[in-house]
Amino acid sequence: MSLSYHIITYGCQMNVHDSEVMAGLLEDLGYTRALESEEADLIILNTCCVRETAEERVLGKLGELQRLRWSNDDLIIVVAGCLGQQPGAAERLGGRAGFVDVVMGTHNLYRLPELVKEARARREAGGGPLVEVWPEHVEVREGLPVRRERGVRAWVTIMYGCDSFCSYCIVPYVRGRERSRRPESIRREVAGLVGEGYREVVLLGQNVNSYGRDLGRDGTGPTFAGLLRDLDRVEGLARVRYTTSHPRNFTDDIIEAVAEGQRICENFHLPAQSGSTRVLAKMNRGYSREDYLSLLERIRRRIPGAAFSTDLIVGFPGETEADFQDTLDLVREARFDSAFTFAYSPRRGTPAADAPDQIEPEVKQARLARLIEVQNQVSLEVNQGYVGREVEVLVEGAAEKDPRLAAGRTRTNKLTLLTPPRDLTPANLVGREVRVSIERARTWSLEGRAIG
Repeated sequence: MSLSYHIITYGCQMNVHDSEVMAGLLEDLGYTRALESEEADLIILNTCCVRETAEERVLGKLGELQRLRWSNDDLIIVVAGCLGQQPGAAERLGGRAGFVDVVMGTHNLYRLPELVKEARARREAGGGPLVEVWPEHVEVREGLPVRRERGVRAWVTIMYGCDSFCSYCIVPYVRGRERSRRPESIRREVAGLVGEGYREVVLLGQNVNSYGRDLGRDGTGPTFAGLLRDLDRVEGLARVRYTTSHPRNFTDDIIEAVAEGQRICENFHLPAQSGSTRVLAKMNRGYSREDYLSLLERIRRRIPGAAFSTDLIVGFPGETEADFQDTLDLVREARFDSAFTFAYSPRRGTPAADAPDQIEPEVKQARLARLIEVQNQVSLEVNQGYVGREVEVLVEGAAEKDPRLAAGRTRTNKLTLLTPPRDLTPANLVGREVRVSIERARTWSLEGRAIG
């Protein structure tokens, strides 16, 4: 009898891709995918711990799964990902969800099949939960199977870990130090994805600018700009995107690679985190407000029409009203197309969590609301500048709310809803790059009509 699995994913795109790898590993083992938790013999929670609310959501989901565990003695429950890697997490899980069978971290992802087999053997023998969390990575494993959703876009991890150690961030502690994949392996994977029909790849890393540093400490190793140029030559590929870039080491060579490339999108995600130089120093970001704005100016000068998105945190320990006003002013001056905005959330084990000058929750929430209001106005104004223009849209499928319309994204990552040409349906356009005349703009999307 075939066994089935169901994966619940929390967090960033890295976690999404890790779940695709776990699905591939399980399907190689003979498992089939279950669409619902109730139908599965194996449930995996691929967790995030970047924010406190993420951890609480995972624990809440485990509470919901407890009844399934009681009604199915054969059900195996695995907690994987960043939460397991956090110090003390296994003990907290044991205290609040003792029915979990496996707790594993981020460094031993490829060990999932062996851990599941061992967990089943332990269950039959009356043993307890299996905890395998490695404190450090061992090696970068290439060639792991991946079970992706069919579509236009595919995620491709190019590196793991982070060496930045921002004072608020748990990622270096749960993902480890930076490790890069070999460029030839990445190119081979991307070429294979093109052969499978994918049109766009998104390169993933906690800080893609640092790609290759660990492969050649003397400066002779691969670079991110070099990787972009290499992938820009892959025939049949329509677009290359990447995330995330740290403003501190976004080099002019990367700017040139994007400017010269045919397939590399002119969309830059550059997390600013704050508009206050004083707060940036406390965050250990390694740049000032002026440095950040200078980087945007250099990109815009070389690549007119480039689009910018960012991450912003309000309520960081010690942030004054003047510091917050600096962030609002940065949004107005930088003219971000969009922003992911957050109220600061202390994470156990990071320096900022122990800072004495924590901000009251109601102050953080009030600042967050004000920031969102300013950014939404800027986003709408930027999008209104597209009305009357023609843009290239890579169609991904039918619009969610109106299946008569097609939906896709511009090279600058604008969600665009479009009326197909006469006698064509959205399904006819999937995977195609379509010229679209923009007729309306909203805060988070554009609307228009296909040309020709």
